[in-house]
Amino acid sequence: MNATTWADRSTAGAERETFAAAAEAHLDDVYAYLLYLTGDPTVAEDLTGETFETALRRWRRYDPRRGSAKTWLCQVARSTALDHLRSEKRRRRREEAFAPAERQEQSFVSGLSPELEQAVLRLSAAEREVIALRVILDLDGDSAARLLGISPTACSTRLSRALKKLEEMVSDVEL
Repeated sequence: MNATTWADRSTAGAERETFAAAAEAHLDDVYAYLLYLTGDPTVAEDLTGETFETALRRWRRYDPRRGSAKTWLCQVARSTALDHLRSEKRRRRREEAFAPAERQEQSFVSGLSPELEQAVLRLSAAEREVIALRVILDLDGDSAARLLGISPTACSTRLSRALKKLEEMVSDVEL
């Protein structure tokens, strides 16, 4: 075995170890993020698997100078979820042409009061997403903004408005 082949294999092994460590460290974060985006635990589990499959294939593209592994994995998760949601929207349109849509109540956040969970469900997808990134996953403002494709100021404003909206909805229920 020549030195080049051995070096290539040891580099590939180091990358796999790094991906494995990142995947293990952030699996729950990615799942929680996808759960907030989709509102469905089963879909979130499926998308988490797809996310890590895609991330493994693209791991060589990850550049730690541009952001943390957590941020990068959440970006991959976001792309995976958006692709899924677009596909589901097309599927639902086809199905609705033949049968009325059935509404299902989903409980996707454990530990929240029923009032708070209902308030979260009434938020827009963008508001739920910024809360998931900043509050649940505890990403810094710059990382969350980069992941969302908006400025840090817009991210902060969106978070502030979403939290205020939640507070008002929960206050109205308590009165």
